Amino acid sequence: MRRVLVVDVVGLSASLLGDHTPHLSRLAERGFQAELGAVLPALTCSAQSTLLTGKAPSTHGVVGNGWYFRDLSQVWFWRQSNHLVQGEKLWDLARKRDSRFTCAQLFLWFNMYATVDWSVTPRPAYFADGRKSGDVYSEPPELRERLRSELGPFPFMHFWGPGSGLASSKWIADATRVVMQEQRPTLTLAYLPHLDYDLQRYGPCDPEIKEQVSAVDRLVGELVDAADALDTETIVVSEYGITEVVGSVSLNRVLRREGFLRVQRALNGELLDCGASRAFAVCDHQIAHVYVRRPEDVPQVKRLLESVDGVGRVLDRDAQRDFGLDHERSGELVALSESTRWFDYYYWL
Repeated sequence: MRRVLVVDVVGLSASLLGDHTPHLSRLAERGFQAELGAVLPALTCSAQSTLLTGKAPSTHGVVGNGWYFRDLSQVWFWRQSNHLVQGEKLWDLARKRDSRFTCAQLFLWFNMYATVDWSVTPRPAYFADGRKSGDVYSEPPELRERLRSELGPFPFMHFWGPGSGLASSKWIADATRVVMQEQRPTLTLAYLPHLDYDLQRYGPCDPEIKEQVSAVDRLVGELVDAADALDTETIVVSEYGITEVVGSVSLNRVLRREGFLRVQRALNGELLDCGASRAFAVCDHQIAHVYVRRPEDVPQVKRLLESVDGVGRVLDRDAQRDFGLDHERSGELVALSESTRWFDYYYWL
């Protein structure tokens, strides 16, 4: 059975390739290079879920990196259970076709309790005194100890946030190499995150980006060499590209001024009160799910959002169907920004 390694270099686009990416360019020359169409929304969780199910968000239900859980009256981002991804996964279908098929998944999202053979995913440790420490979760559990003994602790603070950088992608690449060499999976899925953060930190046209792309290219080269040695084919994909923007749009401030959004004045300041709001927006880059509690308010909220500078389009349920986004988890309305703008979540005045 032919073994395959799929490397998700998030944020990579054809415009970033060149003389500074010899490994990626060589891989394209010996195989092929093609445009991979984006899903709506073009976000990590949605794109990865489509990649692994072959379905649109209207079917697999991952309508963003987070959404409003109506039964809890809470917004949750970056949940980790694979049970949230609805529909048959790639590895389940492959296992039906050949019982010898095995799969390893390293750091793609919704990795906890996925029915793969080996998995590793970031999982912080929360202590009773309020401390938080970076760690990983693995299946089987002993895989975590095996990787920690060889690679050291996972550099969690370099995975997300202002400290994000190459160190986390390097650790993931090394862990991928160890799992491939020791377990020989039929399919290995690996996620290298760092380029995405530098594209947002500097902007896609900043001279610094070429150096960061070169750094990712070197990691990909190491993985290709390891895969070649194991007679494993390598495929590099990306979830989306990053484009330049000139400013953000504050949908929740608009909704608050018009009386749709409610805040709770608590000991720790003004807090968005989703359950008490008639309408509010869950914003993520260039898309916003707008949850409207009363059906009779939907037309008015739609007209209001369409009048906001920087909003490109507002999708009602019928229009969401055309984009493969008509799922019960989606907002009653979905706002798309203009190409040079993005949505922030700010609700304070």
